[in-house]
Amino acid sequence: MKIYTRGGDKGMTSLVYGDRVSKADVRVEAYGTCDEANSLIGLALSLLKNESIDSIDEINEVFHKVQTELFHVGAELATPLGKKVLWQLEKEHITYMEETIDRWEASLPKLNNFVLPGGHPSGAALHSARTVVRRAERCAVYVGEEVNPLVLSYLNRLSDLLFVAARYINQKLNCSEPRLHQEQ
Repeated sequence: MKIYTRGGDKGMTSLVYGDRVSKADVRVEAYGTCDEANSLIGLALSLLKNESIDSIDEINEVFHKVQTELFHVGAELATPLGKKVLWQLEKEHITYMEETIDRWEASLPKLNNFVLPGGHPSGAALHSARTVVRRAERCAVYVGEEVNPLVLSYLNRLSDLLFVAARYINQKLNCSEPRLHQEQ
């Protein structure tokens, strides 16, 4: 199978079930932004390969699950209104992230001021993924009422998970988090 089809050479692409839309369509922007976030999560994980972290297996397990779900969220966003979604997002997917957030956050120092993106390159990449997930969430809102409300909740919670994960990884690797400079 060839990777290129030439089908998108004129600015059109196919949604799930083959409906053709402009590559500027809000659905394409929404699922493309999920894909972008997924790539940044993969980058963050790759930056941990040579690091020694006692919870690396858990981190990898959590994000393998999240990356798979995020791929499916993108597919759901690419499914036209009235068509059967091939994989259904469930409340349990959100609950899993909330439980992970709570567990990781319990080991972190309490925040007294804003954290700036940075620290270890993996933490910084997770902060970048977080901002892209926020954009995906905004794009999904633009799609409108035809979006499964759980997609919006999922993306919102995912950005929270990515924030906590960045802090968690920075702590595990003893990398200080840049803090917002407080003006006097």
